Amino acid sequence: MYIASAIIVFLALSVYLFYASYYIGSGVYLKSQCNVPSKEKTVYLTFDDGPSAHTAEVLDVLKSHQAKAVFFLIGQHAEQHPELVKQIVAEGHQIGNHSYCHKGTFPLMSSRKIKEDLEHCNQILTSITGKAPMLFRPPFGVTNPLIASGVKKTGIEFRTIGWNVRSFDTMEGGIDKILTRITSQIEPGSIILLHDRMEFSAELLEKLLTQLEKDGWNIGTPKFED
Repeated sequence: MYIASAIIVFLALSVYLFYASYYIGSGVYLKSQCNVPSKEKTVYLTFDDGPSAHTAEVLDVLKSHQAKAVFFLIGQHAEQHPELVKQIVAEGHQIGNHSYCHKGTFPLMSSRKIKEDLEHCNQILTSITGKAPMLFRPPFGVTNPLIASGVKKTGIEFRTIGWNVRSFDTMEGGIDKILTRITSQIEPGSIILLHDRMEFSAELLEKLLTQLEKDGWNIGTPKFED
């Protein structure tokens, strides 16, 4: 009886810890904004992992639809494409810190190394744009005590932005399947997670915006720093 109870407690605790770390909306370790409370048919676009060779195409689609977004940038990529970082800001979009390295081991790094990584990314983005980003999105959306401590140690009052609609556009399945996944989940105030590093990113965005406009949805202008 005692062993059975211990196993149940262990399993329950494991599920809770997994939920706390891998569901960014849990808020257990880092409070994250995952939607914008609203009764209007308005959604918000966010892009992770850029800038990339496909970012300019994504920006062109956004401009053609007069839509704004938040781009959570990787420091290493920003170093390689500073002109794209400048273009993102010049065209009225917001940028955020998505780490410098975005390694698969990022969630397991020490809090000191996480601090240094985030500071490095912010330094690069600041040197390019002249303004320090105050928005943060953890790589993979993972949060844990190490990441929370690392963020705190930077001394930067980061505002962590999550999402409540995950497109899974980096996985196989095709554009139509991704569109269905997104449109079936959205609700007023949804924050949509997309990526601007895929070859089809611009095509997906064009179809998504066209469908959203057809269905009467507005693309909100993010003001997460306000």
